[in-house]
Amino acid sequence: MGMRYDIFGSNYLHLAAKLSLPSRLDIVTGAALQMQRELQWFKEVGSTVQRKLKEELNSHNKTPKILFTDEHEKLAKKAEDWMKRTAGSSMIVATLIATIMFRTAFTVPRGNKNDTGMPTILETQRIPFLIFMILNALSMFSSSTSLLIFLGIFTARYAEDDFLKSLPTKLISGLTNLFLSIVTMMASFGAGLYLILHENWSWVTVLIIVLTMIPILLFSIFQFPLLIEMTQRTYGAGILDEYKKKSCFAKFRACLIRRNPLRKKRH
Repeated sequence: MGMRYDIFGSNYLHLAAKLSLPSRLDIVTGAALQMQRELQWFKEVGSTVQRKLKEELNSHNKTPKILFTDEHEKLAKKAEDWMKRTAGSSMIVATLIATIMFRTAFTVPRGNKNDTGMPTILETQRIPFLIFMILNALSMFSSSTSLLIFLGIFTARYAEDDFLKSLPTKLISGLTNLFLSIVTMMASFGAGLYLILHENWSWVTVLIIVLTMIPILLFSIFQFPLLIEMTQRTYGAGILDEYKKKSCFAKFRACLIRRNPLRKKRH
């Protein structure tokens, strides 16, 4: 594939380099994923044409690559702003969690012994206390990791090809670690309540612990669809592969219809 197509001397790769219509772009969530989708389409079409056509000039003296850069200049800027806004808001949450968990690690429920400094609850509730500390440590480490990842997004060079895999991978890793830190933080909160109130267990205590699941559910509802979409678009099947599957399914369906024509119902 790569024959001349229009009066401007553009081959198929020149046409693939043009910005998609807004109706097509809006199918994808966020400017960064839109830019990623455009890059994927351009790269996949480029893999089907002859090598010499990639350097071919159209009537405006532009190669497909230069045309792609010019056509997507505004979208690339929007994608950069979108990534920075998402990373910035996530950094605030990660910083708060890391601060809270660091403080909680040295504020043990029921205090410490005066002579040894060891937690007083360690003798009677050893396993629950160890679970509490492990959850606390996991929350702090995962929030700190997500904080560093989001910082890496801020300091990225934002080259065109970075939107293909590098930046989406960083955002996926950051959001995953942030979600893990929230889950372990709320689980640590529930374990802490158990350590304090286990001797006076009541339905109120159970209700409080159950309510700690609400932030986890809210985060899942609002962020998981984006996380899943990013993962599928970054590591899933290519655009041309999707078209091939649809084409094969359509041919298979047509074959079935030919082999098993619909019969008129008997009255």
